[in-house]
Amino acid sequence: MTHARLRTAGGVVSTLLACLLMASCATAPRASVVPGLGGGASELTTAEADAWLDGFVPAALEREGIVGATVSIVADGEIVTERGWGWSDLGDERADRRPVDPDRTLFRIGSISKVVTATVVMSLVEEGVLDLDDPVQDRIDVTLPRAFDRPVTLRHLLSHTAGFEDKLTGVIAGPGEGPTTLRDAVAVDPPEQIYEPGTTPAYSNWSNGVAAYVAEQATGRPWADLVQERVFDPAGMTTATLDQPLSSGDAAVVSGGWDAAGAAAVPFEIVSPAPAGAVSATASDMSAFMLAQLGHADGMLGPETLSEMHAPALDGYDLGGLAAGPRMTLGLFEEDRNGHRVLGHGGDLTAFHAQMDLWPDDDAGIYVSLNSTGARGDATTAVREALVDGFADRWFPSDAAGEAAVTATETAGEHADALVGSYQVSRRAESTFVRLFYALSAVDISRGPGDSVLISAVTDTSGAPVELVEVEPWVWQEIDGDRRVAVDQVDGAVQAVGLNPAFTLQPMPAPRQVLPLVLVASLAVLVLALVGTIVRAVRRIWSGRRLKGSVESRAETIGRVGVAVALLALVVAGVLWATVASALLSDAGPPSAVVLRTAQVLTAVTVAGVLPAVVVLVGRVRRAPAERAAGGGAPPRLRKGVAVAGRALLVLGFTGLGYAAVTGGLVLPDISY
Repeated sequence: MTHARLRTAGGVVSTLLACLLMASCATAPRASVVPGLGGGASELTTAEADAWLDGFVPAALEREGIVGATVSIVADGEIVTERGWGWSDLGDERADRRPVDPDRTLFRIGSISKVVTATVVMSLVEEGVLDLDDPVQDRIDVTLPRAFDRPVTLRHLLSHTAGFEDKLTGVIAGPGEGPTTLRDAVAVDPPEQIYEPGTTPAYSNWSNGVAAYVAEQATGRPWADLVQERVFDPAGMTTATLDQPLSSGDAAVVSGGWDAAGAAAVPFEIVSPAPAGAVSATASDMSAFMLAQLGHADGMLGPETLSEMHAPALDGYDLGGLAAGPRMTLGLFEEDRNGHRVLGHGGDLTAFHAQMDLWPDDDAGIYVSLNSTGARGDATTAVREALVDGFADRWFPSDAAGEAAVTATETAGEHADALVGSYQVSRRAESTFVRLFYALSAVDISRGPGDSVLISAVTDTSGAPVELVEVEPWVWQEIDGDRRVAVDQVDGAVQAVGLNPAFTLQPMPAPRQVLPLVLVASLAVLVLALVGTIVRAVRRIWSGRRLKGSVESRAETIGRVGVAVALLALVVAGVLWATVASALLSDAGPPSAVVLRTAQVLTAVTVAGVLPAVVVLVGRVRRAPAERAAGGGAPPRLRKGVAVAGRALLVLGFTGLGYAAVTGGLVLPDISY
């Protein structure tokens, strides 16, 4: 689930880039302790599962500062175990604490709700009401943004390849705001289309909402009713709900959410569009849903429809070389663990963090949910990955007698050289001021030992990039793990790198590659100019007169005042942008529109400082010959030369800041994010 605050965009982590990469947890750091046994598979019994969970979960919650957790495991058409640990309500006194109950305690499942949406759509496809490959524009009464001739289909929407940018505004309602209708969530302030449909995996909450709206329009039924009738009831999810806010009865049993143990509770969050992340469910509900997804529920989806839903949604015709790596199915992330195919989805709100993984070929699944972010930004990722990896290692280890060594292809070195560079993530906003953050958040690919490559976003438990080696032409495999990265290229020129099924890396355009250097250098020059202006003003005030030797023209004096105003605007704009960033990266709520617009105006005023800076520079250059004739000596010439150079640097500083503001979108008229 992408949060309206940048901290929780696909996962709650300390930086936006990390959160962008967390939707399937495929590239997130793994836990330092994995509770698997290795070797042969253990028997998956309730006693074995409970002992394994009790040996890991309580200690992990204590260590990571997580208040409560719930886990359910299914296999062979049966519930293996449903467990809860910690607290769902801390109360005012210790005696008032309410423990997590897997049968009664509702947890928010975040973006796992998208799998529910896909299931509803697939049920309508099964009945012939909808077709995965028909243009969705023909089925709805709102106009979709369109920048390409190819129409958007349900297949695109459910596989995150509809081509839309990812805007975060409105995903979580602000203080005092109520739920948004599905139509308004789709129709009001829609994102721009930045990729041709079907070609570029780029995670999108909005696309999921559109898919649900298509179903609503096709049936004439409210979305909540469709979910109840086509998923909750047939699957046996007796307590699951889409209500926002919750009814009084559900509110009494829903778990509270916290940043970490000891922190204040996070209020119940209202998600929009609701299909992308609004479901609240117990561990028992999720056991029922997993069993239904594995084909053990009559009345939800038939075997053929489940097979279609679980198959890769697109092939090489659409995805090019990316099709050689893990792909999106119709609603689920595909990956490999120990040679077993796994389909899963993560879900993250501010406090709640969940993961559901299914082994469709082995008829098993595990669901994990935590009600706190934890003391460290990656705490929930570590716990969830430890549990899922441990489950896989203990009960579904590799079928091979021994791990085969990864062997590099003959073209590994040549292709590794072609990969080296700076990349941007496909899931990003292009039409708002947040574009600057994405432009600054590059993912770097570099050469590793031998013919391997290192991707800065694909790391081990310590946060260090792992080695990947080419095992097939333009397909890289983690040397000591399961991660697989495919590349789309044309005549050896890299077009895209498949980071995971819904996140693609694209070569960073040259204008954006230089942006960090230009921004830092420009700010350094302007800050030094500000300090110099302050020192000069203090000296003038102290002396009570103009500085000795100053023979400025009137235009130059006015220009100097203009520069001072621009530098002052920079200071205030910097404070306001810092306030905006703080609001987006914390639980303070969305930034004020007034603050955003004022920051933009002051940024424009700062950039306009290039005009008076040019006036000052021209005036200084014009005075130089006369001053040289009057002063004569080399030292005066040197001082005048330094003065001219300083004013030229000031012009470059304002120009560079203008470049950064335009390239980064800081002055775009759209103040959504």
